[in-house]
Amino acid sequence: MGKLFGVILAIIALASAYPIVAHWYVQPIDISTHGHAIDEQLADTMAEAGLAFLGAQLLLAFFVWRFSERKAGAKVWNIPGGATLMVAAAFILVGTEILALGVLGQKAWANVYFTPPKPDAMQIQAQAGQFAFYFRYPGVDGKFGPLHPDKIDEGNSNFFGLDPANDVESRDDIVSGELAVPVNREIQLLMHAKDVGHSFYVRELRIQQDFVPGLDLSVHFTPTQTGKYEIVCTQLCGLGHYNMKAYLNVLSQEDFDKWMKQKISEQ
Repeated sequence: MGKLFGVILAIIALASAYPIVAHWYVQPIDISTHGHAIDEQLADTMAEAGLAFLGAQLLLAFFVWRFSERKAGAKVWNIPGGATLMVAAAFILVGTEILALGVLGQKAWANVYFTPPKPDAMQIQAQAGQFAFYFRYPGVDGKFGPLHPDKIDEGNSNFFGLDPANDVESRDDIVSGELAVPVNREIQLLMHAKDVGHSFYVRELRIQQDFVPGLDLSVHFTPTQTGKYEIVCTQLCGLGHYNMKAYLNVLSQEDFDKWMKQKISEQ
């Protein structure tokens, strides 16, 4: 039975690797300028982790097959150095793997998180709160009005706590539940949470960024393909978390200008 179990273990390990090798799981379309680098990093990670997993399982299967039916009185084999050497070897192997992934992925992540946006990037404020996203655009003056948390009133659709009666910059600000952006234009999201932790995730952008209460965070991207894509929260934020979503609407410049004019007329 021991040798049979070893054979079955090897077959299961090889069978589990086949769907990955055969590319059964296809990535969603990439609509960002940085997405190809993220995809390459993911492929490298899957290859390295997959080979390590497969090697470990096949080695386990070999040991099961080789030593599971040891006869009474047979010589006992000991690994030189004992458990200490095994732990040290595992530490070195895993550390080398993590270091290699870090070196391979540093450029991909730097393009998103460590490279500042261009000076002409379009700035949009993104607010997450239980259980919805809201987005604010500066008006014709190109300035955001100040926020007043004490004036937030969702019943009157004052989601950001604006005070247009006293703040001139707030009077032409545009607030929307949809993130509309022009195609091939760099976008800088200025992100803050209204209550608890949330997350901004658009799989087609290859971006996932947490909202952290008390911190103003930023992420930038350049969409390359028009269309409508789902924005979801990937941080458990309460009972309504499952339904917390919005949409990213990537438009041509002409259609975006029309969208802005319509929003201005609705304010």
